[in-house]
Amino acid sequence: MQYEKVSPVPDTSSLEQPECASQPLLEVRNLQKTFPIGNRFNRKYVKAIQDVSFSMNTGEVLGLVGESGSGKTTVGRCIVRLIEPTSGDVFFQGQNLATASKQELRSLRKPLQIIFQDPFGALNPRMKVGAIISEGMKIHNIAHGEQARERAKELLKKVGLSENHIDRYPHEFSGGQRQRIGIARVLAVDAKFIIADEPVSALDVSIQAQVINLLQDLKEEYGLSMLCISHDLGVVEHISDRVAVMYLGRLMEIGTKEDIYDNPRHPYTQSLLDAMPVPDPERPRKDENILQGDIPSPISPPSGCVFRTRCPIATKECAEVVPPLEEVSSGHLKACIRQ
Repeated sequence: MQYEKVSPVPDTSSLEQPECASQPLLEVRNLQKTFPIGNRFNRKYVKAIQDVSFSMNTGEVLGLVGESGSGKTTVGRCIVRLIEPTSGDVFFQGQNLATASKQELRSLRKPLQIIFQDPFGALNPRMKVGAIISEGMKIHNIAHGEQARERAKELLKKVGLSENHIDRYPHEFSGGQRQRIGIARVLAVDAKFIIADEPVSALDVSIQAQVINLLQDLKEEYGLSMLCISHDLGVVEHISDRVAVMYLGRLMEIGTKEDIYDNPRHPYTQSLLDAMPVPDPERPRKDENILQGDIPSPISPPSGCVFRTRCPIATKECAEVVPPLEEVSSGHLKACIRQ
């Protein structure tokens, strides 16, 4: 198999942001993404992300939660520019990914990797596992030949597989095993920041805990930072340090795990938590906060607060004002004018 020859690492100094005393590892500023649909005579736009901003520090795990269709996956893919953002900036290690050229992105993406939701579609079915894991090493000039193969064997053992699996094809593995191969592929290029896009949603419940525990162990061992995208609040509570809640392309609330789970201040966050199943038959169910109806269309989102059409405490003013993210306490922000 032929691999593309790597060009010299380009100068990315022009992409750097102004230095500050404590610069975050990742900073997303006013990120927006719209998708055009229809033809030129009936053009409409899907507002997938609207003015999303957050930052992450080294070694931190941020959980990004929300219903299906809230824009979580689009945020992750816009960060690494698998999808081109419509506007906004993404600073990683002080360099702006949003304005980087394709050549500059190659070097900037090396420490910034993604684990995809579908372990069956994320691996090339025509490549053996060893080639899948070592491909990134060869592209980034980390290792070649026998050295890359030995490194691939080490990584297979690191993620709980056997080195004898190196010459097998993806169809010979279960979903959980394929996701472990995807994790090994990320580690092969010495990733520092991982976007885990629903890493366990396609797996059996018995396998989910194994993969989550593996990610936690690797995070501790390698000092990884992680953006964990999920609609499963239980998974996010288990793995995250901070949590951000999204609804219809906007951030509703962001704070530490304790802030979000023990003291939610946005009615949408409260409704999500009340909908969580609790394995305790003696605990009364909070039916009063269960959401009614479906998430509105992102083609024509509600005016003002996008959550107002399903909010139990919405007023007329909620239709007139787009609530900004305001600080409730240190590091705890919510976008609601009523709470």
